[in-house]
Amino acid sequence: MDRLGIELTPEHPLDELLETARVADDAGFDTLFASSHHFNRDPFLVCDRIARETTLDVGPGVVNPYETHPVSLASRMATLSETTDGRAVFGIGAGDRSALSNLGFEHDRPLRRVLETFKVAQQLWAGERVDHDGTFEATAAELNFDVGHIPVYVGAQGPHMIRMAAKHADGVLLNGSHPRDFEWAADRVDEGLDQRPDGRGEFDFAAFASVSVAEDESAAREAARPPVAFIAAGAADPVLDRHDIDHDAAQTVGEALSAGDFETAFGAVTPAMLDAFCIAGTPEQVGERVAAVMEYADSFVAGTPLGPEPTTAPRLVAEAVEEYV
Repeated sequence: MDRLGIELTPEHPLDELLETARVADDAGFDTLFASSHHFNRDPFLVCDRIARETTLDVGPGVVNPYETHPVSLASRMATLSETTDGRAVFGIGAGDRSALSNLGFEHDRPLRRVLETFKVAQQLWAGERVDHDGTFEATAAELNFDVGHIPVYVGAQGPHMIRMAAKHADGVLLNGSHPRDFEWAADRVDEGLDQRPDGRGEFDFAAFASVSVAEDESAAREAARPPVAFIAAGAADPVLDRHDIDHDAAQTVGEALSAGDFETAFGAVTPAMLDAFCIAGTPEQVGERVAAVMEYADSFVAGTPLGPEPTTAPRLVAEAVEEYV
């Protein structure tokens, strides 16, 4: 395994996030991604605070290029790189269509928007003055401070975004939790790598998986219901078919979420959804599942919810990875 990462969701108070980050750092994690949602705390500020108290590489996981102008995103990432002494990682993705719609943003040409965003950012970080006219506009854009290289990881699930990441970025954060997803994605990564210029450097295929671990299997699976509900509701038909999940059942979950009836939505999550969309169970079960995923991926990122006790979960995940992977 190249790297071991963790995702924290800034819905929790900063003190709790810092405590979990310290545990992750002590347990041997390398990288921390703070998820980016407009209704939670700002991921850049959270990353800065965590970097001050740990040795972890940090970055948004993932930010979208619609809510903030891409040039401003490049500047925010450059600032984070400076305040963390070069430990910043740029997690960039297309964002959630429904959440963006609620804010009045059109989810227009997502793949092109993501690609143009980090390409322009890389030019700015290299000290160039940029004129750009594509999915967004920028005239004579530049940064007035030195930046250097910042690794770019593209959050992806669909085939085109995966291929694009493998061709152009430093890594991909493949949003999935089942070995079947990574077996399929590995072929898409290879397709992108076949077109990758030799001088672009190594590529990191990172499994960005929802994880819920506890000594009590039922408690771990119960804690996984909220994130799995959102994953199942947003899953494309081919993904549901890949895991033999009933489309009507997924639609029921989605309709309840849209209505704000979270209790019904979480209760409608089926065992098949839990198995497909989260690595949930005891440390032994989690370790075996991560090992199966890592037959295809290079690195692993343990994503939300982590478990019923998030502040102890990083240690359990690290121990499981060390024993089984």
